[in-house]
Amino acid sequence: MDDHPSSQGLGDPKLLEVIDKLVELNIGDTVALPQLLVVGDQSSGKSSVLEGITGLPFPRDSTLCTRFATHITFRRAAHTRFNLSIIPSQTTSKEEAARLKDWKLEGMKSLNRKDFSRILDEVHNVMGIGNAAAGAKKSFSDDVLKIEVIGPDQQHLGVVDVPGIFRKITEGVTTQSDIASVRGMVERYMANPRSIIMAVVPANVDIATQEILEMAKVHDPAEQRTLGVLTKPDLVDKGAEDNVLDLIQGTTHTLSLGWCMVKNPGQQDLKRGDDFDRHASEKAFFGTHEIWSKVDNDKVGVDSLRLRLVELLTAIVRKEFNHVRTDVMQNLKASEKKLNALGPSRETRDQQQKYLLKLADRFQSMTANALEARYSGDDAFESTPRLRLATAVVTRNELFANDVQRRGLAMHFVDRILVGSSDDERQSDSDEAASSSPDSHSGDDMVPTRYHVVDDDLDDMLYNEKIPASPDKGIMKWLEKVYNSSRGYEMGTFDVSLVPFMWKKQTLKWEDLSFGYTSDIVSTVHTYIRDLLKEICEEDRVRSTLLSVMMDQLIERYKRAMDQTRSILEVEHNPMTYNHYFAQNLEKCHQERTKALIQGRTFHDDDDRELVEVSALSRNMNIGNVESTVQHLHDILKSYYKVSRKRFVDNVCMQAADRHLTRGPDTAVKLFSPSFVSGLTAEQLERIAGKDMSTKKKRVELTRHVANLKQARNLLVVV
Repeated sequence: MDDHPSSQGLGDPKLLEVIDKLVELNIGDTVALPQLLVVGDQSSGKSSVLEGITGLPFPRDSTLCTRFATHITFRRAAHTRFNLSIIPSQTTSKEEAARLKDWKLEGMKSLNRKDFSRILDEVHNVMGIGNAAAGAKKSFSDDVLKIEVIGPDQQHLGVVDVPGIFRKITEGVTTQSDIASVRGMVERYMANPRSIIMAVVPANVDIATQEILEMAKVHDPAEQRTLGVLTKPDLVDKGAEDNVLDLIQGTTHTLSLGWCMVKNPGQQDLKRGDDFDRHASEKAFFGTHEIWSKVDNDKVGVDSLRLRLVELLTAIVRKEFNHVRTDVMQNLKASEKKLNALGPSRETRDQQQKYLLKLADRFQSMTANALEARYSGDDAFESTPRLRLATAVVTRNELFANDVQRRGLAMHFVDRILVGSSDDERQSDSDEAASSSPDSHSGDDMVPTRYHVVDDDLDDMLYNEKIPASPDKGIMKWLEKVYNSSRGYEMGTFDVSLVPFMWKKQTLKWEDLSFGYTSDIVSTVHTYIRDLLKEICEEDRVRSTLLSVMMDQLIERYKRAMDQTRSILEVEHNPMTYNHYFAQNLEKCHQERTKALIQGRTFHDDDDRELVEVSALSRNMNIGNVESTVQHLHDILKSYYKVSRKRFVDNVCMQAADRHLTRGPDTAVKLFSPSFVSGLTAEQLERIAGKDMSTKKKRVELTRHVANLKQARNLLVVV
């Protein structure tokens, strides 16, 4: 590699070093960084110009050796050495980025053309770049090769070279899609408003037809940051030199940064190897040429170009440095906000468990308040009324109690019986349907047994039956019919199996009412669980997966409540009580019947006492055994109903709903707890709390970017 004359006083080493480090940190992907960008098409002589500027022996074959961007930096130090490394693109995976960063060549004391060519081949392999004919996954890469040139004669400078654009594919080397890929890469670099675009174009072609200049003008409409570099002046046709001269002197196609001209070595020059002195050859060419000798010395030759580049880079770095600092700070703030929006990292089992434990604690804390009706401590109870669980359950308990009282009977009990009257008189006004029975409804409107019906995934296990709006009539005729169909040789008594049979028929609607009630409490609890999970967890996927994992155990608890309801019904089908109110109720029925015997046959004595003649009583005692037994059966059923109805309602509410669904030790609302989270397997934790692949990828990229931005901030604040 040839040394170049130093230019004292040019460059700002500290600022340039900071910018170079920012490039290495991939800050340029989100913050526009000052840089020199070398662009041109495949046949423009760009590689030869780059070699002249950098002194690096770039390959010049026709197979597009440069398939990636190359960031070349120069730094002054006492000893000469070369360091090469790869800067992974921002979109590269964490593992791939680590592999690319592992590739390094440091402390090389020299770099000849043969070694450089071999190194570039190695870089192609490391980046996974190959020819289309070999079936390679990609022909070009967004990764960047960084070349650091250090030496006592080096002037601080940084140059970014990108692949040359091309319009025709090379069979077996490039494809049609590669044309667009390279063009897109070049335009991404050009779009940086803080870049100096060094556009390399041949002097022996019509400038108006150069695509690279058209691309530059798109991203630099005012042409204030484009520097034109003309190559191949020795190939300009005789007579066309004046047009090129007008261009360099700014008469035509004016660029704010102007034009420069260089003469690249020809094939014969290259064959001379180390004997060829490019700088001396260029000086002689421009100094003796009839036309080009008219051009100012600072606009011709690679040495002049290099000095011009140092001036331009130094100027733009000084101008934009504070803006870069501001942009980095703003970008860091925005990136940290995006990262925080993803929530805490949940990559490991401990992180996932910690996340779910926090949710479980919140769930149980709110549930404790919901069950105690302590609603003032959390706004969620105001914004989501269905979270008021205690209120919903108590309200449904009252509806259940009222429904059993109003509609729980299959047939109305008779309020008043005229004992001793004719057959027609004995049947009260409320007992008209002689053919009625508990199994045949007389035609009243049907009403639902459910009040809380929602569209959920529990429909298969929940009840939703309808029952008559009110009990039927005709109980005395039905009791008489049942008694007559099962009487034996009893005298004044009845078969003990009659009462359980009649009782079961009379309380047929208890099943629909109780299962409707329990179904409503199950639905209320399930809705509460879903609403509370939505309240404490913002991520839809976490909520749905968590509920899915919980579902089997929730259904198990819901079934326990339904089974307990069924068990209570089975017990209540066999009447039994030691409650003294049953005897009192039965005695009260007998007293009412006695009152009916004397009704209208009493008189008052002188002391205004109500009396009745014994003979009047005997006249009304003319009833048969069957009627007397039926009346007694009726009174037993009626007296027992008053006792068992309240007990039944309490048992269903307490044993089925309260114990298994709300306030018991192992209810549905207490399932999602720290102990539940602790029992989850690693696979379940990953399913529930693990982030999806896109979120994981986004987190990795943001975490890496935030770390790089923090390093950039630290570099910028000390300058």
